[in-house]
Amino acid sequence: MTDEPIKTNIRGRVLEVTMDRPKANAIDAATSRIMGEHFAGLRDNPDLRAGILTAAGEKFFCPGWDLKAAAEGEAPDSDYGVGGFGGLQELPNMHKPVVAAVNGLAYGGGFEIMISCDIIIAAEHATFCLPELRSGIIADAATIKLPRRIPYHVAVEMLMTGRVVDAQEAKHWGIINEIVPADKLMERAREVADLLADGPPLVYAAIKETMEKTMHLPEKEALGILMQRGLPTIEKLYGSEDQLEGARAFAEKRAPVWKGR
Repeated sequence: MTDEPIKTNIRGRVLEVTMDRPKANAIDAATSRIMGEHFAGLRDNPDLRAGILTAAGEKFFCPGWDLKAAAEGEAPDSDYGVGGFGGLQELPNMHKPVVAAVNGLAYGGGFEIMISCDIIIAAEHATFCLPELRSGIIADAATIKLPRRIPYHVAVEMLMTGRVVDAQEAKHWGIINEIVPADKLMERAREVADLLADGPPLVYAAIKETMEKTMHLPEKEALGILMQRGLPTIEKLYGSEDQLEGARAFAEKRAPVWKGR
């Protein structure tokens, strides 16, 4: 054990990143920079195929920005590192899947980091909230992202009231994917991450880049980009060894062996 605020563990082809800043796992700029370095490492290491983001303890996933650091003079526009706040939200070319294992309260910036992951699994007691308005500020990333992911009026209510949403309601609105008992959280997150790690990495990269680059385009324009192989990951996928391997494995009625090239 160390006193490092972020713990990491490589399990097979999966990188596990654990926020561990007692007592609430709040994030200051230094911690954010460390997280960015770890997620950039996941992105850049060809031996790693997927990630898990979780937190230590049973009560807090992350309440967001460390207000103690703010009280000591840390500015809201501090250098949060290569991936922006929490290391993941603004990380360029992050085309590998990341699973969030939400072990408790995910508020403010913690909520925003959570929704930057690709699949979200939450413990039964997890709760979600955007309380920034009580401090006279906006939940910046959530104000942009949330109305694009859930019904507009639900997003506005969360942003303008700061009310707490429980896990069942969060799943109802599609904020999270799955709810599990707390003692099964990491088991289930690892199961999902292992499934992803065994899948086709070039396909995942193409899916993520396609969604990122076309989400806000008219459908016809987005399809045109896709059909013309107008994205680097799409161009790389088609004509790759993995694309041929997928076809051969199907024809030979066997499981494909993905090489990521």
